[in-house]
Amino acid sequence: MVVVLKKDISESQKNGVMDYLVQKNFKVNEIVGEEDTVIAAVGRNSVDKIEVEALPGVYAVIPISKPYKLASREFKREGTIVEVPNNRGQKIRIGGNRVVAIAGPRAVESREQIMETAAAVAESGAVMLRGGAYEPNSSPYKFQGLGEQALKYLKEAGDKYGLPIVTEILSPELIPVMQDYVDVYQIGARNMQDFNLLKKVGATGKPVILRRSHSATLEELLMSAEYLLSSGTDNVILCERGIRTFEPSTRNTLDLSAVPMLRALTHLPIIVDPSHSLSVRDSVSSMGLAAIASGADGLMLEVHSHPEKALVDGASSMMPAQFDKMMHDIEALAPVMGKAVAHIREEKREKVVCAYSGKRGAYAEQAISRYFDAADVEAVAVDSFGEIFQSVTDCKVDYGMVPIENSLAGSVYQNYDNFSRFEDVTIVGAVTLNIRHALLGVKGSSVADVKTVYSHPQGFGQCKKFLDGHKEWAQVDSVSTASAAESVSKSGDKSNAAIASSVNASIYNLDILAEDIENDPSNFTRFVVIQSTSIAGTKSKELNIKPNMASFIIKTKNEPGALYRTLGIFESYKVNLTRLESRPLEGQPWNYWFYADAELSGIQGDVFEYVNKLTDELKDKTEDIRLLGIYHENRH
Repeated sequence: MVVVLKKDISESQKNGVMDYLVQKNFKVNEIVGEEDTVIAAVGRNSVDKIEVEALPGVYAVIPISKPYKLASREFKREGTIVEVPNNRGQKIRIGGNRVVAIAGPRAVESREQIMETAAAVAESGAVMLRGGAYEPNSSPYKFQGLGEQALKYLKEAGDKYGLPIVTEILSPELIPVMQDYVDVYQIGARNMQDFNLLKKVGATGKPVILRRSHSATLEELLMSAEYLLSSGTDNVILCERGIRTFEPSTRNTLDLSAVPMLRALTHLPIIVDPSHSLSVRDSVSSMGLAAIASGADGLMLEVHSHPEKALVDGASSMMPAQFDKMMHDIEALAPVMGKAVAHIREEKREKVVCAYSGKRGAYAEQAISRYFDAADVEAVAVDSFGEIFQSVTDCKVDYGMVPIENSLAGSVYQNYDNFSRFEDVTIVGAVTLNIRHALLGVKGSSVADVKTVYSHPQGFGQCKKFLDGHKEWAQVDSVSTASAAESVSKSGDKSNAAIASSVNASIYNLDILAEDIENDPSNFTRFVVIQSTSIAGTKSKELNIKPNMASFIIKTKNEPGALYRTLGIFESYKVNLTRLESRPLEGQPWNYWFYADAELSGIQGDVFEYVNKLTDELKDKTEDIRLLGIYHENRH
């Protein structure tokens, strides 16, 4: 059963509940979730539900009907995300809205082979390296693996390319040998019901990939996961790799229907191994894409640098070029599924790297210099706002600088939508920049020469009064104001002009034809600084300053008064909402989510604790809520 605790339960009350359950011969495990703190009580003895609910600090008791308790969706409503750290200060997250690729050879055959394969899969987008050290071949005359030497090769390759190591463990006796080399244990299909092995591996506390046996039902798979969970690890990843059927043309039948079925039954993340279901490598890619389309959290794939020479599973092992092509296809498919592909961050850099949209001279670049110390930051230009979010999510950059609203032209809706799409980013700071626009033209030109003007749509909106006096000019949208200046410079045409910051005149060798052409001198753009939630131990620049802002994404319940009750919670906490924007829910006509900024300057005591309590209350009144960040903003 699941014992749901009250939010204000004291430590002594919690201990009292746990002691009571232990006395009744239950094995107890406290789980702190996003919404509730619960105690999982597992045991053969029955206890009166009413007696437990009467204990101080208990909110509710939920019986679990499934034979697998800890693995069931009844036990934990939100999906589990398994985090596996690498040596680059990053946590690889399996579950949620990420798609992960685990790739490498079936067996480690030599140092040269594993280093070459690791380099290839890392470059193409793998985030973990797989490889067998001890081979469970059905024939004693086939290759049995290199043993500990293979583990050493795997560790060396993984450390070089930032890839955590996944390898299969065949018996409990190997745990002492493997524990210093392996980041994620794999329980193979042959050993899925070796319960002694499951208990011993679970007791290590390390993440485990549990592969479904070719003859196992989903319930049997989840019962095996229960052994792992009840033995000590909270991090179990289920792997579908094909079942044995009457069909002889494939090695196994890949049961992709298992993915949505398991999603309904369990909170555990689910990956798929298409390599073991097919006899030939040419079909692996299509089944990998189908697995992602079915909702899988990732793929485990056999990739060999020279599969024609492989000692094991050469025919079904992908070539590096095939794996690379498949990963590009998954990059295109993932957004359709509401997901993003996970990537390994680059080597640690001496300078902080912050991405912005546009070219040199963009206002966002000026905001970066304003927020960070200019000497300590490298500003990297990308082509779109979406690319900023993707680069931050993939840890290709440390931070991103994105505009969120302008005092004259209003909200940058594209970035509100990006926050709903990219779940693995958090707001860590903000900066407000005074926007001063100028009309820039090629050398020797004048306002009278202008026939076409280039700028970002926000630039046009912010200079509408000036442009109303020149209605004969054609207006051409650009990615950014700086991109507009660059385009005009390259054209060399006196009839072209750009609306951009005056600093672009010197950068792109242009003349300033008119200054301060914005509608109002009080023209400010608010930028937020975003960072990946997967980077471990990273501190924001403003960490030592007390936060004064919090941002949320809220989906209200579809019932009368839902928004009113939600806003009432902010009022009860004396929190001033400075912004509330509604955005349509994709695929749900006439349904909306809300972006909200809350001012925290009047809060006494621990701001983080206060906002977390506020968020907990909002969870009870809303259908969904996400805290985007608690941060400091200086608007001067």
